[in-house]
Parts: sequence; C-alpha cells; structure tokens
Amino acid sequence: MEKMYKTEQEWKALLTPEQYRIMRTQGTEPAFSCPTGMPHKSGAYHCAACDLPLFRADAKFESGAGWPSYYQAC
Repeated sequence: MEKMYKTEQEWKALLTPEQYRIMRTQGTEPAFSCPTGMPHKSGAYHCAACDLPLFRADAKFESGAGWPSYYQAC
C-alpha cells in the first residue's frame, strides 16, 4: 500500500475537526457516541483518511463497550 504524505494543514483540510483530533492526535470518542451508530447498516466502513475499506457492516456485533465492534476486517 502506498504511504500517504500530507502536511498537517492538508490533513486539517481533508478531515473534520473531530476526525483530525482522533486520527492525528490520538484522541478517542466518548463511549456510546460513535457517529456511525450502533445500528447495523449494509455496506462497508471506510477509513476517513484514505478511503480504504476497513470493516463490513455485516461483521459488526454488540460488544457492550460503547464502540462498534467487528469480528472480521475487509
């Protein structure tokens, strides 16, 4: 896979402030506040930075941890 080289200004332009905080400064979302929600949807979840598929929605399960959990990556 090709590495992505971007300046911090480019990352800030590409990502929302919340995505930037989580992806670039090692932040986390509070439990039970995930924007993808806990309901099962069809399709796949993709990386906000590079758009590669990460997890299929049908591999999602309720772990009780407050964040989406998946048993298999794409």
